[in-house]
Amino acid sequence: MHFIRLWLISIAVLMAHTAAASCPQMLQQEMKVLNSPDVINLCERFANKPLLIINTASYCGYTPQFKQLEALYQQYKQSGIEFIGVASNSFNQEDSNEGKTADVCYINYGVSFTMLAPVAVKGEDAHPLFKQLAAQSQAPAWNFNKYLVDSNGKVIAYYPSSQLPSASDFEKVLSAKQD
Repeated sequence: MHFIRLWLISIAVLMAHTAAASCPQMLQQEMKVLNSPDVINLCERFANKPLLIINTASYCGYTPQFKQLEALYQQYKQSGIEFIGVASNSFNQEDSNEGKTADVCYINYGVSFTMLAPVAVKGEDAHPLFKQLAAQSQAPAWNFNKYLVDSNGKVIAYYPSSQLPSASDFEKVLSAKQD
């Protein structure tokens, strides 16, 4: 009986190690869901999926992009691209009340993609996710910077605040996923 128990533990450890190894380093962490006690493991939720990661803020002039981003999400989610919005007050344009931030996202703009609680996105205090995105491209220069990431965790395209992702870039990341 002891041998079987050790064997099962060994299998579980090996499976956990294999899962972590197949998950890009940038996703090997947990983050809090916006205005919720829930915490999600990014590897469990998003490993092997192309991603559009956006740093957001409720009181920014680019906040109306939520509507366009939601439309893109609706258009592409069946194809397998996941969107992750990450609230941030790094540029002093986010509410200190997560409930108000959630209202802007979910009620005002109808966001249905994953929204995460506020974190720092630039400088020494930047969250590890944004440090890794910056290492592959550049740090957010303002709110609503967007990173298109392939299923292996490689940044395929960076979009500044004023630019939305292109359909051709989405198609490129989707075709790479199928290869």
